[in-house]
Amino acid sequence: MPPTFRRKPNRLPLEVYRDPGAYSLTLACAHRRAVFVDKCVVENCIEALRSGAEKRGVAVLAYCFMPDHLHLLVEGGAGSDVPQFVKDFKQRTSYAYRRVSGEALWQKSYYDHVLRREEDVREAARYVVGNPVRAGLVKAARDHPYSGSFAWGEAIMEA
Repeated sequence: MPPTFRRKPNRLPLEVYRDPGAYSLTLACAHRRAVFVDKCVVENCIEALRSGAEKRGVAVLAYCFMPDHLHLLVEGGAGSDVPQFVKDFKQRTSYAYRRVSGEALWQKSYYDHVLRREEDVREAARYVVGNPVRAGLVKAARDHPYSGSFAWGEAIMEA
């Protein structure tokens, strides 16, 4: 009998989120479809991101909607619930997208990384908003209409 392949979990254990900290998250679209080329879909997701962050006490330090996935850099503090924030966001946006398109919006789960103390949070945020430049979608981060920061505004786009 061949050995079974055990996949490494792509999510951190829930106890990791109990301490305040910054988290880099990547949420992929179902079947890696290029959903975020549609301005209306992205605008609806940005609004859900904003309201969900306020509701769950999570600071959105940076976000970047690429054609088939979303990069987030969020910071949780005392009393915030990052996993619940992501769950709420995915549910709300999935429901709205399915009503219009009849299709799933997100892949199951998401990838996450806890920033270490020695990692510069602003550098991580600049890295997130720099994704469209590295992918060849735009020449400068400020030219990508679907990136930003609710915490730092346009200042993060100038690096």
